[in-house]
Amino acid sequence: MTKSELADLEILEAKVRSLPALTESATARLLAEVRTHGRGPALDELVEHQLAAILQLAEARGGKGVEVGDLTQEGTIAGVVAVLEYAGRDGPASGLDRFVSRLVASHLDDTVELAAIERASDEAFVRDTEIYEAAEIRARHELGRAPTVLELAAELGWPEERVAIVGAMLNDARARYDSEIVEYLDDADEE
Repeated sequence: MTKSELADLEILEAKVRSLPALTESATARLLAEVRTHGRGPALDELVEHQLAAILQLAEARGGKGVEVGDLTQEGTIAGVVAVLEYAGRDGPASGLDRFVSRLVASHLDDTVELAAIERASDEAFVRDTEIYEAAEIRARHELGRAPTVLELAAELGWPEERVAIVGAMLNDARARYDSEIVEYLDDADEE
């Protein structure tokens, strides 16, 4: 976590601590206002009063591949949705905290799970490109020319479509990397 993110969380925690507790009657009044007017000051106030729980839920999921600050943002958005949903259901004031916490926790768990899936996908792609590149080098050495997609597919035991996709992505990355190096070298030559 960067110093800036830590400072932002500390500011948010200080704001949460400074909020006076909402009574059940005040919560009921605010929920009625949200039911009537939707988004507005009443919704903002109810979500603000959920921030302590949102922060706690985000911090509990920190270190699982998503920054606490990002989880807090995701949790706050889910908190807005939860309060709107709860008000729309005409839920009693006494159940708001539990409802919001349950919905936010579920959303944050989904966010962490999605991030893990994306990381696994990225890691699999890196492995595929390494395998592709090694096979391409071997085939080029054996054939004395660049191998075709069909030849690489046979070498790798992959479908042609997969070979074409991985090859295109790898070649695009190589072209971008090469152009960045050329720009860097041009800048170095100018100095």
